[in-house]
Amino acid sequence: MRTAAIIVAAGRGSRAGLGEIPKQYQMVGGKTVLRRSIETFLDSGLADLLVPVIGPDDAGQYANSAPQDPRLAAPIAGAPTRQGSVRNGLAALADSNPDRVLIHDAARPFAGADLITRVVRALDGADAVIPVLPVASTLKAVTDGTVTATVPRDGLFAAETPQGFRYALIRDAHERAAAAGKEFTDDAAVAEWASIPVRTVAGDPANIKLTTADDIAAADRRLTMEAALKIGDVRVGVGYDVHAFGPGNEVMLGGVAVPHTRGLIGHSDADVVLHALTDAVLGAIGEGDIGAHFPPSDQRWKGAASEVFLAEAAARVRARGGVIAHLDVSYIGEGPKVGPHREAMRAKIAAIAGIGVDRVGVQATTNEGLGFIGRSEGAAAHAVATVRLPFSA
Repeated sequence: MRTAAIIVAAGRGSRAGLGEIPKQYQMVGGKTVLRRSIETFLDSGLADLLVPVIGPDDAGQYANSAPQDPRLAAPIAGAPTRQGSVRNGLAALADSNPDRVLIHDAARPFAGADLITRVVRALDGADAVIPVLPVASTLKAVTDGTVTATVPRDGLFAAETPQGFRYALIRDAHERAAAAGKEFTDDAAVAEWASIPVRTVAGDPANIKLTTADDIAAADRRLTMEAALKIGDVRVGVGYDVHAFGPGNEVMLGGVAVPHTRGLIGHSDADVVLHALTDAVLGAIGEGDIGAHFPPSDQRWKGAASEVFLAEAAARVRARGGVIAHLDVSYIGEGPKVGPHREAMRAKIAAIAGIGVDRVGVQATTNEGLGFIGRSEGAAAHAVATVRLPFSA
């Protein structure tokens, strides 16, 4: 094995002020901070094995954050200090005995593949490598709230992770530092103390460490905005359906059985609301209509619940990396009254489509006694679906 990675995620993140949930398990852009850090290394393809080091009481939270991948080892329990947690992770790699190891803080979920590549490649000619950024701000020495000196920033750099090392060397250095009672703030400092030369590569300004609640909130906003931009191709589809009234004592509207003096006739359950919505969603993504996917000539759909049709249309949106942004439908009929069932219909439609109920609108109107609808010979529905797809779709 050439390269292993240790993801350090055992801290409590007390500075973040987030209560009982440590910052590595906070959600940013729909995933936990820890999961994003793990996936960064998995996606890079540069580590043969990943060892997560977690808090002794965090097994449940970790299980909800861990992707399924054969390169991801079972988590190792951490120690009260970061340095101790890293030692535990290094010890867990003894049987694998990798040539080199990358040590990364889980609270840095934005370490890109380019940065990881720079560290790994630099290890071909070095025993220890860390990414750094030049210090841009003016530095002040302060005592009791008063500036005592301006610190020259020439030659000063801020260290990032992942930090890369020859495995045998950094493990030995950590063991010796522990035996000597030495505590350091990062693994490069352990290497320096052990007289291991530490080389540097260019860091990445985007590779920020999430320390406070504001950091996490800002990261969540950033990722949410990026996701919205990626699926910013807005499509709109329109659907229409009509069915005749016949014998019965209820009609299916939006997946809800609504009592009525008559029923609607159709090959399936004749739910005009769901049929119109299905056509609107399929139209928004340019994939035909309900008849093309569920033809009345196919006996599989005889008497079928129409929620199957809308669920399939929604699945086709998701398969293309898109989301349904909004569904709006108007029922047109002299009866039954939709008002008492409106909220149940909205909830059912939202559940079928896999969206929030706030993204569903349901209206109803009569045809003022005009035409076949006005004569109560049938009912109809108009629907509009708004869908967002990736620009590449």
